[in-house]
Amino acid sequence: MTSTRPFVTWSDPALERELLSQVSLDVPWSIVEQFSRLVRLSGSPDERRAVEMLMEHLRSWGVPHTLYEPVCFISIPLEATLRSLEPSGKAYRAKTVSMSVSTGGEEVTGELVYVPGAGGTQAGDVFSAGVDLGGRDVRGKIVLTEGMASPGKVNDVMNAGALAGIFINPGTYIHEGICTTIWGTPDLDSMKRQPNIPVLAVNNPDGQELIALAERGGRVALSTRLDTGWRPIPVLVAEIPGRLVPEEFVLVHGHLDSWHVGIGDNATGNATLLELARVFWQHRDRLRRTLRIAWWSGHSHGRYAGSTWYADTFAQDLMPNCIAHVNCDSPGCRWATEYRDVAWMAEAGELVRATIRDVTGQESSLSRPLRAGDCSFNNLGITTYFMLSSTMPESLIREKGYYPVGGCGGNIQWHTEDDTLEIADRDNLLRDMRVYAAVLLRTLNAPVHPFDYRATVREIEGYLQRYQEAAGDAFDFRPALQAAGNLLTTLDRFYELVESLLDREVDDPEVRRVNAAQRALARHLVPLGYVRAGRFRHDPAQQIPPLPEIAPATELGQVPAGSDRWHTLRTHLARGQNYVVWSLRQAHRRIAEILP
Repeated sequence: MTSTRPFVTWSDPALERELLSQVSLDVPWSIVEQFSRLVRLSGSPDERRAVEMLMEHLRSWGVPHTLYEPVCFISIPLEATLRSLEPSGKAYRAKTVSMSVSTGGEEVTGELVYVPGAGGTQAGDVFSAGVDLGGRDVRGKIVLTEGMASPGKVNDVMNAGALAGIFINPGTYIHEGICTTIWGTPDLDSMKRQPNIPVLAVNNPDGQELIALAERGGRVALSTRLDTGWRPIPVLVAEIPGRLVPEEFVLVHGHLDSWHVGIGDNATGNATLLELARVFWQHRDRLRRTLRIAWWSGHSHGRYAGSTWYADTFAQDLMPNCIAHVNCDSPGCRWATEYRDVAWMAEAGELVRATIRDVTGQESSLSRPLRAGDCSFNNLGITTYFMLSSTMPESLIREKGYYPVGGCGGNIQWHTEDDTLEIADRDNLLRDMRVYAAVLLRTLNAPVHPFDYRATVREIEGYLQRYQEAAGDAFDFRPALQAAGNLLTTLDRFYELVESLLDREVDDPEVRRVNAAQRALARHLVPLGYVRAGRFRHDPAQQIPPLPEIAPATELGQVPAGSDRWHTLRTHLARGQNYVVWSLRQAHRRIAEILP
């Protein structure tokens, strides 16, 4: 097990070559083809058939697995209508979205008000971009604006008192979606954010007509029908026990449910997870830690209900034992030949870059993990990497006139009826499956978890400096910067110890002690960087700025000194800095106690 490479890029080349050579398209492609005939709405009969297919393979191979059926809050859109109330009475094709208010088919009428918006320039904007109403009074009116019916946009329109919202998608497609900011099934704290207006989406050509209608003071009538309520959904979890330290595990996961037949999003991901189960089961005697593989329902129609239920139900196992969680969404799509804007937390950067480079020969670029994609474990403090994997080159996206979408390798058939078999690509799928297999093998078998939390602390330092520049003399972040610097100094000593352990087995007592400390670091640093809501709650499905407890520092230099807002911001930042300093000191204490 001796390695001459840094611990974050540790690998076992012989085993990796053997395992990757066994990755095959035979079973995965058959799954993709079979799923191309199944509309896998959350909790539906077709989704159940998909689960049975997966379990049939797992049973035939002997892979241990469990099917859970939690009761979650799910919303299935059924139909929407939209028509002008001008003499022409023109009807427009429209869709409603999950968690919209259902009018039960009864029409709602009102004045149409156009508020210019934007779909955004990045994939993340699909999930989180808001609407700037510019102070307009839209109470009791039907707001028309550009973009997907995303949680951020719908929340802004709803909070402004609008009667309904109509969202103009960027092209000729109308994309399915979900509009609630509630992450997973609601609780007493989040239920008040349940959308309380009807929400529709239209395509761009019709949207332009509707803008003209709004500008001449027109009125519209709309209706929605949805099936929203509590229902059981499947959560399938396979487990391949590690030989030496079975209680420590990596969780790799993806969503089972889909819009329409959802080949790129996410039949290819389901097929990848099944192939990972097959190959790692074949090599189970060579695995040092446990691989846990999960297929979630409720992603599309319950705002990540399945993965959130799992985080809630198994928190006491995840907290001490989960090394990392790895999402598998939209691998192996056509034209997706680059690893650009791959999501990873800072501590996992070298691991991910090295793995992609070694398997594909390509360099990759970072995207800070979004508040999306079943990333339901930030509150527990678990390192993550990947949400999506490969994507189309930017030059090809421009050539085709595509706009940002949230999956399918950049193909704009995402969340539409046309996400069918031609969206998948055999060669790209095989390549992406091998990337996943390699990164999982390295994480499972590396003597020391291959994460460098110095990168995380340096990232935190960078954001602290940015916030200090924004705040100027109005607030002093030196206590937080000093705590970060102290932690970095101690981490240098810690990683000297780590490098001395790379020739030991994973069950060596000193290795286990160091790895427990690594996981403890994540439990402090991940929430610090990504979470507002606390350890066992879930933040809204809207983008969260880095170091969210002190992110309002960006506003401090823009408000008059001595004003109410200025004093309120300073109070908020004082409390937020206490949390930052405490978290950094707790991380420091945990590392210092194991050093000689």
